[in-house]
Amino acid sequence: MNASLDTAPNLDILLDVPVEITVQLGSCRLLMREVLALNIGSIVQLDQVADAPVDLHVNQKLVARGDVVVVENRFGIKITQLFSSPGQ
Repeated sequence: MNASLDTAPNLDILLDVPVEITVQLGSCRLLMREVLALNIGSIVQLDQVADAPVDLHVNQKLVARGDVVVVENRFGIKITQLFSSPGQ
C-alpha cells in the first residue's frame, strides 16, 4: 500500500489512543536508613528549586516545559515552551 505524497495520512485513528504524561518535580538521593526513617509528616527535600520550570514527557519523550500551578486543589502545568524535535 503506497500513499501518495499529495495525500495526508489519516491520523484520526490515533486520536483516541491513550498516552502517559509524566511531570517530575525533582529528585534526591537518600541513604536506605533515611528512607526507613520516613514517617507521616516527614519532608523530603528535592534538588529542584520551587519556581523552576518542569519538563512534561509524553510516553517518556520530552514534549514541553512549563510552570507548576494549582487548579482547584490539584497540581497542573502551565505550558511555557513546546518542543517539536529532540534536543530543543
